[in-house]
This record gives sequence, structure tokens and C-alpha cells, in this order.
Amino acid sequence: MTNDTLTTVQVHRIFINASAQAVWDAVTSPGWSERYGYGGSTTYDLRPGGAYQVKASPEMLDFGAPEIVVDGEVIEADPPRKLVQTWRMLMDPEAAAEGFTRLTYEIEDAPGGGVRLTVAHDLTGAPKLALMVSGEMLDSAGGGWDWVLSSLKTLLETGEPYPRG
Repeated sequence: MTNDTLTTVQVHRIFINASAQAVWDAVTSPGWSERYGYGGSTTYDLRPGGAYQVKASPEMLDFGAPEIVVDGEVIEADPPRKLVQTWRMLMDPEAAAEGFTRLTYEIEDAPGGGVRLTVAHDLTGAPKLALMVSGEMLDSAGGGWDWVLSSLKTLLETGEPYPRG
């Protein structure tokens, strides 16, 4: 993958054997968000213009992360089907300087049961962040959205999160 292909819209789709409400809750509720991915505590004010923040986990703080690692604003919330928001990574000064990007979650019923979760991250004008969330920087920035979504799926389907390397 070249940096040029990473800087537009990255789309990630995953099928999860869970209800739309369970996926919505896992994405938007602090008690859930702490259990998968990088373990930060997510808070949302799910009204248009409402604040979004991810607070660092104790492990992130030990690594030197700021107290708030991601922030943004809710653009649209249609529980449990669609969430559109701005998203800015604050852990890396270069990525933070790129400003806000646009993140969309769509949760649809899947044929045969469960749901299809689509996460589209518009990273136009944010090449450093695009590289980070792509998973291409596995050694230094983790597995990006693919890893976060795999961890979410594993947690919802088994009750245990994907291991945090």
C-alpha cells in the first residue's frame, strides 16, 4: 500500500454474530470500549455537535500518552444503525496537527443473522494518520482499524477481547 492510497477513504467491513444494539453499545459505551482494541474509555454526547473523547487506558498513560488520546464531534447519530463523527488522534503530534477526519459507522442486518459493521474513515489531508490507522505501522502504532474491529468482534462473539500484544 502506498501512502497515496491510504490518504483518501479507508473502508473496513466485518460481520459480527451479534445484534445491532450490541454492536452500537460496544462502540459508544465506555464500559465496552475499555474491553477491546487499545482499551481507552470512549464517551459520546450522541447529539449533533456533541463531544466525543477517548481517555487513555492505564497502559497508554504508562506509555506516555496524553489523558485524552482521540477527540471529535458527533455529526449524526441514528442508534443503533449509523454514527458519523469527526475524529482526531492526539497521541501523535504530527497526526494531531493534521486535524479532524471524518469517521462513519454503519450497522446493518446481515443475511442469515448478525450484522455487518462498516467503518469508513475519510483521511483526506491526513497522511500520517492514514498510515497509522491502516495497520501498516504494526510495530510502532498497532494494527489500526482492522485490529480494533477484530478485537470488537472477538469480544462480542466470545466474551473475551482479542489479546493486546
